[in-house]
Amino acid sequence: MFDTLDRQPPDALLAVIGMHRADPRPDKIDVGVGVYRDETGTTPVMGAVKAAEARLLSEQVSKSYLGAEGDQTFTDSLAHVALGEALAADSRITGIQTPGGTGALRLAAELLARTERRPTVWVGAPTWPNHAPIFGEAGLRVASHGYFDAARGDLDFNLFVDGLTGAQPGDVVLLHGCCHNPTGTAFDAAQWQQLATMVVARGLVPLVDLAYQGLGRGLAEDAAGMRALLTAAPEALVAYSCDKNFALYRERVGALWVQAPSPAVAVPVRETLLVLARSLWSMPPDHGAAAVREILSDAALSADWQAELTGMCERINALRLALGQAHPALAPIARQQGLFALLPIDRGAVRQLRERHAIYMPDSGRINIAGLRHETVAPFIDALAPHLPLA
Repeated sequence: MFDTLDRQPPDALLAVIGMHRADPRPDKIDVGVGVYRDETGTTPVMGAVKAAEARLLSEQVSKSYLGAEGDQTFTDSLAHVALGEALAADSRITGIQTPGGTGALRLAAELLARTERRPTVWVGAPTWPNHAPIFGEAGLRVASHGYFDAARGDLDFNLFVDGLTGAQPGDVVLLHGCCHNPTGTAFDAAQWQQLATMVVARGLVPLVDLAYQGLGRGLAEDAAGMRALLTAAPEALVAYSCDKNFALYRERVGALWVQAPSPAVAVPVRETLLVLARSLWSMPPDHGAAAVREILSDAALSADWQAELTGMCERINALRLALGQAHPALAPIARQQGLFALLPIDRGAVRQLRERHAIYMPDSGRINIAGLRHETVAPFIDALAPHLPLA
């Protein structure tokens, strides 16, 4: 049976992780792995999460199944953070818990594949490498179009919109809600409004991947564009991850919300989501979602979490400013947001940085800003500068 399977290429990022781990040099720098790190180089457990977990340890009375929808109190509480008060109360919107943001995207893909339309999913390039495989494995066609102007280090909005010329009514447009992975760019308020006008006029369906809320400009600011889009569009999907803004990476905590054109249509949408979730993972893991639920249901814990998240955001933005001021070719990084940026270097430079300076990143030149510490910015720039283009 298995003799017909072909060899598969190794995951490039996992290879980088392995090389970094095996490197004995004490001054090595890892800007490859996409997790938040503090000034000690650690991915910490947030204080609010620790407090919520302690409460669960002392008060939780059962580990019984929750059902295919997961912890509905978690999903409903999170909706107020992600969607805002008005949309969270909208009866056209239904949501369930998923295993991380990746699970939310895969559930969205399976839902779209169940529809009579079987839409094409339009994805701006570059994007998170897992986006296309998720939709492709669900049997959907994925179309790529332009997004990023590497010369300017910024998104090219006209290129993005023009690339959707071939999209047909009912097709899906994948949008990063904030903190674009891998470029760190973002739509401004006016561009979000233009996107809303375009998707409504052309009958397109937005699918917003909101994986980094609070790590760009703030909780409300990072969701404002998406909320304006959902307010305008009759149909939409939102895939959400708590892995980053609650630092719950290994707990796999996420949610998917679907906005139907009417409350009546939201009913079969929800029923289909539950059937699909049952077949995909049966029931999602509980612990991380329960911790988020505890935080969001307690005013003091919620305030503590938001304060910690603000500190994380401020640290990332301070590192961005330091990089942007260190070299003219890196100036766009100071204007971007979130964990990631694309360096204007080629694969040869990435290899030399790894071999000569123990600096690890994927061949694409995508870096995790939070992989740096303030004390490592200078040596990082010294090693990088010879490979950067002249201003």
